[in-house]
Parts: sequence; C-alpha cells; structure tokens
Amino acid sequence: MFNPDLRNVLKGHVSRYSLVTAVAKRAREIAADAEENGEILDDKPVSIALDEIITGKYTVEEPDEIKNI
Repeated sequence: MFNPDLRNVLKGHVSRYSLVTAVAKRAREIAADAEENGEILDDKPVSIALDEIITGKYTVEEPDEIKNI
C-alpha cells in the first residue's frame, strides 16, 4: 500500500481539499486513458496520480481565495 508522508506534499500551501480533488481528477484521467488505449494498469490510478503530484509531474493549482487561509 502506498502511504506517503503528506506533510511534504502540503508544504507548498496546498490544502488537503485541493490535494484530494486534484488526485481524484488526475486518477479519473489516468483510468480513462488506460481504458481508451486498452492498457492494463499495474498500479491503481489513485496511486499513480498521487505519485505524479509528489514527483512534480502534475501540479495542483489552488484558487487565490484559499491560498492565504
């Protein structure tokens, strides 16, 4: 099970809500692309999406209203 330390991910002033929303959105994109191309994923789409966010391949952009909270 992939269980990263979220403190490192949240250091960039990303709220947990924004992180969860971004991971879910990216996971749906990954799953849809895999299904469209007939690929079988070795890992779960959520794990792949979270790994992409942690490594910086996919960035989370927050609205200005919640950046300063």
